[in-house]
Amino acid sequence: MSETGYSRSPKLIKGAFIHFSTPMLVPIPNLIVFQYNPETMTRTLQPWKPRERAAQVVYTDEKAAMDAAKEILNELATPFDPDETFSLTLELDATDALEEPATNQLAVLAGIADRISALELLCYPPDPNALGRLNVSVNVSLTGEATIQLGDAVPRLEVPIVLFWWGPGRILPVRVTTFSVEEQQYSPRLFPMRAKVTIGLTVLNEKHLLNIAGEVRNSAAVKLAKACYKFTQGQKVALAEASRIKKLDSFVELPL
Repeated sequence: MSETGYSRSPKLIKGAFIHFSTPMLVPIPNLIVFQYNPETMTRTLQPWKPRERAAQVVYTDEKAAMDAAKEILNELATPFDPDETFSLTLELDATDALEEPATNQLAVLAGIADRISALELLCYPPDPNALGRLNVSVNVSLTGEATIQLGDAVPRLEVPIVLFWWGPGRILPVRVTTFSVEEQQYSPRLFPMRAKVTIGLTVLNEKHLLNIAGEVRNSAAVKLAKACYKFTQGQKVALAEASRIKKLDSFVELPL
């Protein structure tokens, strides 16, 4: 939390991304706190839509027609929760850090490039090999000639599980699906000093988390992600129920 310069100003909770880069018994989170909370955010729910059927269908026998009728009667069925997506724009600015250059040497050197990189890496699978996911060996002879040998390609890993923290009322496991950066100003070294980062997120529901490959499926990070999803969904149900009760009380108080 942070406070503004006014004594009567409410405490501000900042949004954040929390991700776990490696599966561990006790996952160590990497916290990316928003410099400024976005003023607006777009949230979309896409309910599951049954497969469409052609308007004119000729059935060969009565059994086929009955099976089609049963399928039509089950139009309200849904195999999983609606797909939920978020779209938000984060503003990054090095001005605040540059007011105290002695304690913010990284901002003096690279502006906000480190913050952009931290957000950008949410789109990549964790990889300790910085040379492109290949086993690379470099041999240097006494004459100064170097030869590079490429080994077998290392299988791609999964992107890290990211928790979207938007206060205590919304903690959701998400995957970054779109990422766009608008760099606006540059330092003399051509590092960005201001930028807008537009990020699209897809919420990972319990069905998505069941399909995670390998031993990671039973890791503490996955269990925590499931717990956060259930907590947020439970809170949503509780708020909807509270709203229903409030409307019912108002209805009862209406004069006859």
